[in-house]
Order: sequence, then structure tokens, then C-alpha cells
Amino acid sequence: MNDLIRFLLEPYETYSTINITLEVLAAFFGVVSVFFARKENILVFPTGIISTAIYVYLLSQWTLYGDLIINVYYTLMSIYGWYMWHKVIDDKQTHISISRTNFVDKLKALGIFLFTSVFVIVVYRYYDVMPNHLGFSDSVSFAWNHIISGNIQDLRLATPFLDTFTTGIFFAAMWLMANKKIENWTLWIVGDVVSIPLYIVKGYGFTAIQYAIFLAIAILAYFSWRKAIDDQKKDIRYA
Repeated sequence: MNDLIRFLLEPYETYSTINITLEVLAAFFGVVSVFFARKENILVFPTGIISTAIYVYLLSQWTLYGDLIINVYYTLMSIYGWYMWHKVIDDKQTHISISRTNFVDKLKALGIFLFTSVFVIVVYRYYDVMPNHLGFSDSVSFAWNHIISGNIQDLRLATPFLDTFTTGIFFAAMWLMANKKIENWTLWIVGDVVSIPLYIVKGYGFTAIQYAIFLAIAILAYFSWRKAIDDQKKDIRYA
């Protein structure tokens, strides 16, 4: 346990106090935002915007371009989601209900995942973060071999490939959340599971802790939203 704590805190020895403080604040508001999302509370969006705005600044300092792109997108989608969750129709304030994705929604989410993944690969290869000489199959093999090695240095070499995956997953999840689709929580859970060790390897312990909390809340939120859908069905049945 002491070794793990030392490993998490060691990178912060070289960080400025202001950046450490900002990371803690960003993580705090991120957790608060996900808590509000679970409760279907519109405050998910303003608190989320605070978190993502701080992360945009920090990630620009850390040159983590994939993560920066994610947080810029989060900010824009939070504005869209804020509107969708509390818009005015025919002079009446209303909000969309929690629902499941249909076939078209699934296609859109898949399209967002694929487009985002390709975009991140292009950005990473342009900035020479990801090897340019590898084809698709070689890239998968390269990443997988370094992931299963268990060596910290090898895992760091694989981070651009994992970033590509999590960026695509989170882009799709954020769009689904903005439209109150329950499947957003499934994608958050998958992305959080990957992100926890990913941020530990990157040396951002507080952010890794944030994603661990995200994972717990996302699991609870999935069952909470599923119950809300079941309750809606009962109301329709007995109306």
C-alpha cells in the first residue's frame, strides 16, 4: 500500500502548487457533476463545465492532446446537454425523459466513436505521439503486447493507443448522456475501467482517483436510470 501511495504521489514532486490545486478542484467538480447526472439533476452540466474547463488548461500544460480534445468536447456537449435537459417548447419548460437507444441512436454513437478514434490517431501521429510506421494490425499488436507486459514503461508506450479508445468511448457516452440514453452509463463504465490504470501510469493520481469514483457512481447510476425507465413503463401501463 505504501508503495502504491508513493507511486501515485511521486510525480507531484515536480508539479507546481497551482497545478496540483487545479487538478484537485477539477477532479472534485467532475465527481460532483457525475453525482448530479445520477440524480438526473441539470446541475450536472454547469459543474461539469467547471471541471472540463480546468482540465483543458491543465492538459494543455501537460501536452496530453487526446485528453484535451475530450474535455473541449465535454464542454461543448455540456452546453448542448444543458439545453436538451431543460429547453422551452411552446412557452412551456420541459425536459426529455430517460430512454433506451434505438437502432439509429446506436449507429450515431458508433459513428461518433469511429470518427473520434480516427481523428485522435491523426492528431497523435501528426505530433509523433503514436508511431507513424505502424499499420492498423501492427498498432493493435504493439499496444496489446505492451499492455500485457505489466511493465510500467511498456504501459506508458501503450497510452496513446488506450487514449484513442477512451476518447472514442467518452465522446459517444457524452452524446448519449446529453440525450438521456441509459446506455451512456455502460460506455462510461467501460471507459472508467480503462482510465483508472491509464492515469496512474501517466502520473496523475488525483485524476485516477476521480475515475475510480466515477466508476462507482456510474454503476449506481445505471441501475438508478434503469429503475426510472421501469417506473415510466408502469405509469404508462396504469395510465
